[in-house]
Amino acid sequence: MRPPALPRIAVTPGEPAGIGPDLVVALAQEPWEAEVIAIADPELLSSRAERLGQALRIETPAELGGARRRHVPGRLKVSPVPLLRAPEPGHPSPVTAPYVLETLRTAATGCLAGTFSAMVTGPVHKATINEAGIPFTGHTEFLAETVGGDPVMMLTAGTLRVALLTTHRPLSKVAPAITWKRLARVLRTLNTALRDRFGIPAPRIVVCGLNPHAGEGGHLGREEIEIISPALEALRGEGLDLQGPVPADTAFTPHTLAEADAIVAMYHDQGLPVLKHVGFGRAVNVTLGLPIVRTSVDHGTALDLAGTGRAGTGSLYAAMRLAIQMARTGPEAGAAT
Repeated sequence: MRPPALPRIAVTPGEPAGIGPDLVVALAQEPWEAEVIAIADPELLSSRAERLGQALRIETPAELGGARRRHVPGRLKVSPVPLLRAPEPGHPSPVTAPYVLETLRTAATGCLAGTFSAMVTGPVHKATINEAGIPFTGHTEFLAETVGGDPVMMLTAGTLRVALLTTHRPLSKVAPAITWKRLARVLRTLNTALRDRFGIPAPRIVVCGLNPHAGEGGHLGREEIEIISPALEALRGEGLDLQGPVPADTAFTPHTLAEADAIVAMYHDQGLPVLKHVGFGRAVNVTLGLPIVRTSVDHGTALDLAGTGRAGTGSLYAAMRLAIQMARTGPEAGAAT
């Protein structure tokens, strides 16, 4: 059996006026068991490194199809995407929106083509992109439109993994979105990813109920009886190891977590407050269900910290480590040289 190939990881800094460039400059100072390629404007990273007092040698690879080379701390390979105007840290401008999207598109299509093993994304400023007249709801949707797939959002903090059945929906629209079809798609995608990307042979998945006390036998809501339980029973018939629907207020107790490889929350604020309480600043956002590997930070652009040297690096470093792990675990590991 061939050993896993050295992963080649594409990194996009995100909003150029935010902390993303700071984080990429810091990341470049560390040793990584991968080749690291930033998809960015080289001058942006060079000027931000100078502002932060960090020595950084920018290298522009002639081509990306050759042999991979392990990252050297203090150096950074940059696949250039030019900015039309240099940003001022802390002051985003709609002028840079096409640049931000082009970095994402370049990284994503490179992953799809096999040029990159995975992509790690820094935070973007959604309002600035929309102010440029470009409809943009987030990384996840943009990447799905670019490379295809049916994405599932999961956040991880250490061994705690929380996947979401619904993501950015008002509470009034959550219950109608809980359908047999959605449950089947999310749970099958999660089960496959845990097995193929996280190396868990027989994933154990705990599924939260929607209502308090998981509906209290129908007295506090009937979604558990009419939709969730029948769907879980059918999926167990396919071989999925599913527990639930479990009341959400007990799903995150130590006893339940000890028997789970992942928790599925019905909506955003049912699961993510717990995860961010446990691991904010070192958690990772992972997009499952895409034909590529994508990890991301768990925080925003922190415009007030841009260029100050006070931005925390924990989440980006965790996202890089997880991207390398997923690239080495996936079915294509060992295919590239």
